[in-house]
Amino acid sequence: MKLSGRCISKGQGRGPLLISPDPISFLSGVDPDTGLIIEKGHPLEGENITNTVLAFEYGKGSTVGSYILYALSKTGHAPAAIINTEAETIIAVGAILGHIPMVDRLGVPLSSLPQGIIAHVNADAGTVEYEEEGA
Repeated sequence: MKLSGRCISKGQGRGPLLISPDPISFLSGVDPDTGLIIEKGHPLEGENITNTVLAFEYGKGSTVGSYILYALSKTGHAPAAIINTEAETIIAVGAILGHIPMVDRLGVPLSSLPQGIIAHVNADAGTVEYEEEGA
């Protein structure tokens, strides 16, 4: 399956799809030293985003979230790539600073993507590819 969207931060990344049904706040929501989601009550609390293709609708919270994404890249715990339904400034700036490939506007609900499957994000081309199970 190949989906096309819009490039936000150039580069390529590959990893298991980790899909959040809720927005993510990187400030106080993700530990930059481990990559663990630590926001209490978040559906992905306890999950590690390191080397995943992290898909979520949009970010929330403080502009310091951009710095947390940058710090995640410096500690080696950043996602391999980010997919948003609609990019907003905090996440886009963090992805660009951290050299994390990022795309948005795929034209399908993120919930329709197969959780855990290996996906390849080519943000330079604005594409996300994965093999459908049973294909």
